[in-house]
Amino acid sequence: MKLYHREECHLCELALDLLAHNGFAERLKLIDIDTDPTLGIEFGLRIPVLEREDGTRLDWPFTKSDLNRFFALT
Repeated sequence: MKLYHREECHLCELALDLLAHNGFAERLKLIDIDTDPTLGIEFGLRIPVLEREDGTRLDWPFTKSDLNRFFALT
C-alpha cells in the first residue's frame, strides 16, 4: 500500500493521523511526490492519495469507513 504525499502538507498530516489512529499506518509505504517530477505532475494538488497493489486509488478526503472498505479489498 502506498501513500502519495509531500512534506509539510497539512492534508497529508491529517491523512497520516487518521491512518495511524485506525491501525493502517504500518501497512504504508510513503511516497513523497516532490522526489520525482513525474509524480509531482501526476498528483499535483490531489494529495494525499492511497494506492493499493492493484493500482486502485483513494483520494483525500477519506473517512475511517472509506479506509475500512479500501483496506478490506486488499
